[in-house]
Amino acid sequence: MGLIKAAKDAISGLLADQWREYFYCDSLSNDILVVKGTKRMNGRGSNRGSDNIISDGSIVAVNEGQCMIIVDQGQVVEFCADAGEFVYDASTEPSLFSGNLGEGIKNTFAAVGKRFTFGGSAGKDQRVYYFNIKENMSNLFGTATPIPFRVVDANIGLDVDISIRCNGEYSFRIMDPLLFYKNVCGNVADCYQKSQMASQLKAELLTAMQPALATISGMGVRYSAVPAHSAQLAEILNQELNEKWQKLRGITIVSMTIRSVNASEEDEKMIKELQKTAVLRNSNMTAATLTAAQAEAMKAAASNQATGPMMAFAGMNMANMAGGINAGQLFAMGGQQQTQAASPQQMGFTPMKAKGAGQESAGWTCSCGKTDNRGRFCEECGAPKPAAAGWTCKCGTVNQGKFCTECGAKRPAGAPVYRCDKCGWEPEDPAHPPKFCPECGDIFDDSDIR
Repeated sequence: MGLIKAAKDAISGLLADQWREYFYCDSLSNDILVVKGTKRMNGRGSNRGSDNIISDGSIVAVNEGQCMIIVDQGQVVEFCADAGEFVYDASTEPSLFSGNLGEGIKNTFAAVGKRFTFGGSAGKDQRVYYFNIKENMSNLFGTATPIPFRVVDANIGLDVDISIRCNGEYSFRIMDPLLFYKNVCGNVADCYQKSQMASQLKAELLTAMQPALATISGMGVRYSAVPAHSAQLAEILNQELNEKWQKLRGITIVSMTIRSVNASEEDEKMIKELQKTAVLRNSNMTAATLTAAQAEAMKAAASNQATGPMMAFAGMNMANMAGGINAGQLFAMGGQQQTQAASPQQMGFTPMKAKGAGQESAGWTCSCGKTDNRGRFCEECGAPKPAAAGWTCKCGTVNQGKFCTECGAKRPAGAPVYRCDKCGWEPEDPAHPPKFCPECGDIFDDSDIR
């Protein structure tokens, strides 16, 4: 009787699995990453086959934002990420309703013998899985403990390590469903939810946040400006998490939003003090700060009714003399610094040029033989720079051109002006021509005076 029952179960089970199935998956929510596909059945249908058997010729529908895989005996045998209809025609379970009828009948009776040895049940397991490959949003993160951050400010020479806290959101996407199936979810009975891996992802993200922020700070970005570099931070995090997330699990960070970045109260106070102190390296700023402090002290002294204004002013003067700081001296030092930093053109000097050419000369030569002197005195013997030839204006300025560079007065009519009588070439200084014309070689003499 047992053998007869097994044969009966094998035939009835095989006939039930002859019907072609239709697999479909509704839209997956943000919390569902993987779900097992189920057959579409209704009360009037005759398809009552086994759950984990896919008949030859069955249809698997794939929606946008989904990826489908078919697993046969624990091994991935089919993969489809294109939206549309997928026809499964490589099943090990034959069907009378797919392909050639005669061949189908032959394969069906051959399968009865296989099922008989398993007591009437199918000796295989076939499943359809749908993966959510849309961008998974609203994944919150926040630093439970402060993260080291290097503050670099080249303007004031600041390079110090502080601790910051940050929080925000990030989104990720399953980019390789095969890796995710093999290394994360496996043969799930129903679905795999994001909550099953959210804690691990958050821990790994915060671990990678420290070297990522170190890279951002190395670019000279201040911690308060980190939210403006969220895209760069996401790219750096992908590089840091490449081994664990992309190559192992097949997921990647799509975007990141930093809500706030805060340093401790002590660190913020320290940075502000260092910046304020660095500003006072400028003598003008130091003098202005001192002048403001003296003005406030004078106001306080004038309103002091306890000891009297005279005693208060006397004490303030004694403090100034003891301190040895004079605002006027500081302003003078600031003016000298600005003068030294100014270019020669800003200071009123024009580079020397060779007569008859448009190139700058190397400098002036002293009577001691030292060449290429740049200042007003010889670098070797200290002799003053020779006075430039030209005409002297009534304001005392020695000029080379037609007008005074100081007051704008026109050159006196008595000063001779030369122009080559052969080719018409005019020297840069019309009153002091070279010995020979650089254009035609004619000698400059009185015939060239115009």
